[in-house]
This record gives sequence, C-alpha cells and structure tokens, in this order.
Amino acid sequence: MLFMALTIKICGLKTPETLDAALDAGADWVAFNFFPKSPRYVTLETAKALAQRIGGRAKRVALLVDAEDSTISDVVAALKPDFLQLHGHETVERIAIIREKFGVPVIKAVGIADSGDLVHLRRYERVADWLLLDAKPPKDAPLLGGNGVTFDWHVLAGLDLAKPFMVSGGLNPSNVAKAIAVSKSGGVDVSSGVESAPGVKDTAKIKAFISNARAADRLEIEKD
Repeated sequence: MLFMALTIKICGLKTPETLDAALDAGADWVAFNFFPKSPRYVTLETAKALAQRIGGRAKRVALLVDAEDSTISDVVAALKPDFLQLHGHETVERIAIIREKFGVPVIKAVGIADSGDLVHLRRYERVADWLLLDAKPPKDAPLLGGNGVTFDWHVLAGLDLAKPFMVSGGLNPSNVAKAIAVSKSGGVDVSSGVESAPGVKDTAKIKAFISNARAADRLEIEKD
C-alpha cells in the first residue's frame, strides 16, 4: 500500500452536513473561519458544537485574521485547535508571540502572485510550522482569502523550504490534480472551490475534491 503523504484541508466549514462530508471523504484537516467579515464565519458556539463531531478523524484548524490575544484565547478554548491559521498581516514577531503564548502550532498564509513573493517565505518559515501559499487577492477584494483565484504554480518549481507548505487559492475538483503535479506541495487547501455560493459548501464538490486529490497524489508517488 502506498504512503499517502498529501495533506488535504477543507476550509470554511459551517454545518454538520458539510463537516461530515469532509470527514467521511477523508479530509486530513478541517478548518473553521473566525473572521467576522467572511461569509464563512462561524461563532464560537457553532465551532464548539461542530468540533464535537470530529473526534480524532481530522486535525482542527482555526482561521484568524490579525486577531487580538483575547480573540485567540476564546477560539482556543472553544475549538481546542491543532493549528492556528494566521491569514492576515501578522509580522514574524507577532507570529512568534502567538505561537509561544498559546502553545498551538501555526500555519502562516502568504499571498503569492509571482516569483518575487517567494522571498517572504524565508522569514515566515522561521516561526511557522506550515506555510500556506495562497493566491494574492484582487486589489478590490474585501477578503484576503476565499476569492476563487489561482496563481501560477510553476513559480514554485525548485522551492526548497525547511517547513512544509500547501497551496491554496482557486482550487476546485477540476484543477486540484494539476496543482498537485505542478506545485509538488505537501498539501492542498480549498474553500470557495467546493461551494455552490459564497459560504455555502457543496457536499458533492467536497467529496469530488478529496477523491481527485487522493488520485493525483497516488499518481505522483508512483512517478517517484
């Protein structure tokens, strides 16, 4: 049996039905969005209730944007996350403080548009446990993520980091295989690409995304 190295993350889950779909299909990480301006935002109460359904079937991720310590503390108490995903403008110093204070591993999201943006990764990999390489949002976009746009995965060719990374931004069941083949990343992250409307997850799309990602990962392992 082949070793399945790819980490698949389904982000922005809000309902028991869609969470169960992700878990049943074999998602490795499930993420909950605590950014109030996002259509995927969940309250602490909702997240706590959903977390009770997870058990040990997947890692729990809390997505935060430039959050204050009091907010992080509340989220950690309610969700007991395995990772904090920092998706704002957090500095290296701020990330280090959060990681030390709360004792939870950190995923730092970094916007990528072209190869020039890769220079930032060296700073963040010193303090983050994972890097999430997300497509830079359009200039007029109200959100830093979940905008359904991709970046050119070819810019990641030869990328050699000390920490694992996953790709995000515009992924969906149709293009996830190409993203895996081109980026050679250790994981894929999806949110809007498995939705029928902003913030409304589609169970069929979730299952198709995970199935296609697993198939692509098997193919890449066989190639190696």
